[in-house]
Amino acid sequence: MKAKPHRPAIAGEWRLLFRPEKTGNYVNDHSLVRAADGTWHLFGITSLGASIDPEHERYFVHASGKSLEAEFMEKGKTIDHGTRAWAPGIVEANGRYYMYYGPAPTKLAVSNELYHWINNDVALIGSPVDACHRDHMVMRLNDYTWVMYATGVRPGGYGCISVYVSNDLQQWRFVQYALTTSGAAPLRCAWGATESPYVVFREGYYYLFVTYTDCSDETYNDTLVFRSANPFDFGDYRGGDGGAVPVAKLFGHAPEVVRDPDTGTWWMTTCGWRGKGAPHEGGVSIAPLVWAAEE
Repeated sequence: MKAKPHRPAIAGEWRLLFRPEKTGNYVNDHSLVRAADGTWHLFGITSLGASIDPEHERYFVHASGKSLEAEFMEKGKTIDHGTRAWAPGIVEANGRYYMYYGPAPTKLAVSNELYHWINNDVALIGSPVDACHRDHMVMRLNDYTWVMYATGVRPGGYGCISVYVSNDLQQWRFVQYALTTSGAAPLRCAWGATESPYVVFREGYYYLFVTYTDCSDETYNDTLVFRSANPFDFGDYRGGDGGAVPVAKLFGHAPEVVRDPDTGTWWMTTCGWRGKGAPHEGGVSIAPLVWAAEE
């Protein structure tokens, strides 16, 4: 079957999905996962502090709902260990849920029901220095192989996305940089500007959503989408000076891109710190996403 290239586009108004009232005053990077009973669960970075201070983001807020078309209810805190807890990424395998989070070193917690989490060992083999320090996203590649994408930074402040493979979700082997930035790429911050990778497979192509930001107001809600037939290689982004060219630029910070299996509808979320132009201040917003076929 011939691959069909598409361009994703937001196709409706942003609607509030969740805003914490007890455990924090915003939600930043987050993960959406559908449980076996059909309910949806959200885990995200939060803090009770009024000011922006990532060093004080020490746990995740947990919320859930029966549908992506209704507002979620707050469940409480999770992964509250007194240390920094950033950007959870959750995947289900054989009835268990695996949560990867940062910042480096990569951490792993496992749950059978999304409420009680037990820390487990996780190893990254052959990873270059700073290649994987936060924003993990895991997806199944085939019956035997999982791939993990994570935010990194290369010498000179160039952001990158690393890709790893695993057969057991605990031992991960570095493959290569899935996306690099170089040359005239406009953003070169010390922590890497290629944030919150999220990969979707659709009709023969992989789509890498990356929030490309230095956390300034001007770039905070910029998400670039790169397309490739190879899940390990999305090219080198040089800011328009040759190299990889995004197929779309969308409004969104640290988005999740999910398809509801009951309705077939695609959705995209956005979130972030207060004062950064979110559609719903302090909350996670959601909007329908469509895929426009290219000629």
